[in-house]
Amino acid sequence: MPLVAHSRLPTFERLRQEGEPVVPRDQAVRQDIRELHIGLLNMMPDAALAPTERQFFRLVGESNAIAQFYMHPFTLQELERGAEARAHIDQYYETFDQIKAQGLDALIISGANVTQPDLSREPFWQPLIDVIDWAHANVTSTLCSCLATHAVLQFRYRQKRKPLGFKRWGVYSHRVVERRHPLVADVNTRFDVPHSRFNEVTREQFETAGLRILVESEVAGVHLATSEDGFRLVFFQGHPEYDTVSLLKEYKREVALFSQGKRADYPPLLDHYFTPRACAILEEHRDRVTAAREQGQVLPEFPESLVSATLDNTWHDTAEAVIDNWVGKVYQLTSIDRKKPFQEAVDPNDPLRLTER
Repeated sequence: MPLVAHSRLPTFERLRQEGEPVVPRDQAVRQDIRELHIGLLNMMPDAALAPTERQFFRLVGESNAIAQFYMHPFTLQELERGAEARAHIDQYYETFDQIKAQGLDALIISGANVTQPDLSREPFWQPLIDVIDWAHANVTSTLCSCLATHAVLQFRYRQKRKPLGFKRWGVYSHRVVERRHPLVADVNTRFDVPHSRFNEVTREQFETAGLRILVESEVAGVHLATSEDGFRLVFFQGHPEYDTVSLLKEYKREVALFSQGKRADYPPLLDHYFTPRACAILEEHRDRVTAAREQGQVLPEFPESLVSATLDNTWHDTAEAVIDNWVGKVYQLTSIDRKKPFQEAVDPNDPLRLTER
């Protein structure tokens, strides 16, 4: 069912132009279709703010639940922003106070860039805890992405993420390990997920916290897990929401930092992402950049269009299926009164209960 364009947020028009189902609010209110209100706490830096909106809005809008989706983006005022991003937020985003007043059926929390070795020293730390605590008491399910997963594991379960000593960067094969859970119903038992991180929470840490591991990779570790009850908190450690070119744009940014002398080493090629042809193009570009720097010449333009044409997306369909299952379960558990506590909304005979350890 469609996303409802209930504000002038440019993401709605961008998605409509891409062919996604988006309807204006005046049309939506004339239809006798149930509403689901889903929040997006967008903590991504300025350059990724709008792409993150599109990525998560798209996944929700592509789900098959019989509902109209109202997306409610908000952020944390403690995050440092440039003038353009601040204007975008002030014009189109809601405040946390508004979110609390109107209530939500579900919540998505994005990742964020960090500057401190300990997450508890980040300016968003306490405000994020406040959002999580409110959601835990008032929202049917909260889906945490990457950094948000690490933060929740630290402050709620006392499990600090561990430095890898390198960047886990690429697209990795994963396997479903708890096949009866509703979140992975009718999902391929093996599928790919992009990762982009310097730290991880290990399987042992998830298990120590008493969490339920649903999907993991032999190389990249745990990707999908849930809280003990099976649904109130959902954890992604990877980035299934990524567009086909998201990792390419990250790589381009790192190449630019090297070119500007802001990175000591030339970034390595990502794991299992670039085709052989793309690798050849990028290795040639690396040689040209290195030579131009040594000779004081103008740096060559990054071959983004050549490389992007070769890329394959091997994760979006599965990401869509998992989000579809998540939204469907929210729809099932959410009563007409959105503020009804989670415990009261869960049927004792629900499959979530049947799969508890």
